Amino acid sequence: MYVYQQYDQQLLNERVAEFRDQTNRYLDGKLSEEEFLVLRLQNGLYVQRYAPMLRLAVPYGMLSSDQLRKLAYVTRKWDKGYAHVSTRQNFQLNWPELQDVPDILAELSNVQMHGIQTSGNCVRNTTTDEYAGTNPNEIEDPRPWCELIRQWSTFNPEFAHLPRKFKIAVNAEPGVDSAVIGVHDIGVEIVQGGDKEVAFNIFAGGGLGRTPMVGALIGSAVPWQHLLSYIESILRVYNKYGIRSNKFKARIKIIVKAMGAERIRELVEREFAELKDGPMTLTAEEVTRIKSCFPSPAYVAADDMPEALTQPMTENAAFKRWYHTNTRAHKQAGYRAVTLTLKKTGRAPGDITAEELDAVSDLADRFSFSEMRNTHQQNMVLADVQQKDLFDVWLALDKLGFATPNLKLLTDIVACPGGDFCSLANAKSLPISEAIQRHFDDLDYLHDLGELDINISGCMNACGHHHIGHIGILGVDKKGREYYQVTLGGRGDSVSRIGEKLGPSFEADEVVNVLDKIVKLYVEQRAEGESFIDAYERLGIEPFKERVYASAD
Repeated sequence: MYVYQQYDQQLLNERVAEFRDQTNRYLDGKLSEEEFLVLRLQNGLYVQRYAPMLRLAVPYGMLSSDQLRKLAYVTRKWDKGYAHVSTRQNFQLNWPELQDVPDILAELSNVQMHGIQTSGNCVRNTTTDEYAGTNPNEIEDPRPWCELIRQWSTFNPEFAHLPRKFKIAVNAEPGVDSAVIGVHDIGVEIVQGGDKEVAFNIFAGGGLGRTPMVGALIGSAVPWQHLLSYIESILRVYNKYGIRSNKFKARIKIIVKAMGAERIRELVEREFAELKDGPMTLTAEEVTRIKSCFPSPAYVAADDMPEALTQPMTENAAFKRWYHTNTRAHKQAGYRAVTLTLKKTGRAPGDITAEELDAVSDLADRFSFSEMRNTHQQNMVLADVQQKDLFDVWLALDKLGFATPNLKLLTDIVACPGGDFCSLANAKSLPISEAIQRHFDDLDYLHDLGELDINISGCMNACGHHHIGHIGILGVDKKGREYYQVTLGGRGDSVSRIGEKLGPSFEADEVVNVLDKIVKLYVEQRAEGESFIDAYERLGIEPFKERVYASAD
């Protein structure tokens, strides 16, 4: 992973000192609420329903075991002993005291962690596939390109005050959009150019929220030398034409929709003509330098099916199920990537305690070169585990409650904190998630259903990404009461697609029954081996609508 140079650390130390001064001046009454607002947002600090929320950057989801241990320490000393994995691969602390935030950031800076540009109208954390660098199907490792984007965008004064927040994701696997680039402000797809060198298809105008949209292809096979200058060209167009007078219409997706992809492409190419071959042109030397920060770990020659694995695979059905569900093929023979499902029933999806963070850090040290990954689905990954160690890893994860073999199954639910924490939410997300998990608690049944994504958001800001869930659930307010709207057919895998509204919304105690009807119809109508999303695309929404609402009459 990228390790800070002296100037990286100096910049971070100066920012920590600057924010300490700003916070002290605010607490002393020398800065108004309005003046402090933009300053705290630039450092990842929100004011939520009951307490501040501090969002910590985890670039492209990568963490060292030392960073996890430091996070555990911080949550014990200044929070309530746990952290939360967000859908953008970051961490969030839900209970810090405002006066303690400068101390928290100072402590985290010792392990190269911070909250810079995790909020505010700027370029946010660049994300990618949580299996990057280990994925045998990727064209090449996307992390160095993410790091180049991170370094270019951090403290870039031209894009510190955009019309609205701006999110970039990078995908490297053909035919599988592991980073969901279609619903980002800018999506970068790594491709091979005509000369077999790396190039990029660049999409713009994707996003969720109040007006969900899928991005349009703006730049085709952009040469690698011009990645940053082409992205900057898009941002310059956005800065010029973005609607600053209405925050609900300020995202780039609005101007792409209004002006059309062809006109946006024309404007971008005009900007690009000025920037091309300028100071932002990447050199082979710079790309090589950044790539050198992501060397392959010290892999050893190993068998894909050692005796230490074949015996438990034969004798332990629970382990075998977990192996096939929660581990993934690796580009290095003899290794697998292991996903820890942070979806304990009765706890918010993505929550992990200080004790668990320490235990996971120890596992990373023992089994995965002292590195971890956060995922878009609010889980974590040990990316480089030898096959011979998988049974020991499973035993350890089982004790922690992180070995439930439900990855990508119905109970691997993605949910925002909702009304339990967020001041913007219309309804609670977490009780709905728990009720669904308790109702569908039969692992045999879950595995028979196959892959089925459920995403829950407490409001239209869509932090739970409900629009791209196979089944999406959105909390809405009806005259002060909490209701839930259901969407079907969303996708964020090989293609990005926005789900369709099923119909009128439901009260909280009806949601599980509605899902039960949807799932049972799928089971009745599916062809052999057909997934839920494939069956839905074949059947359309009407049979589901009829089943859910006809029986309610």
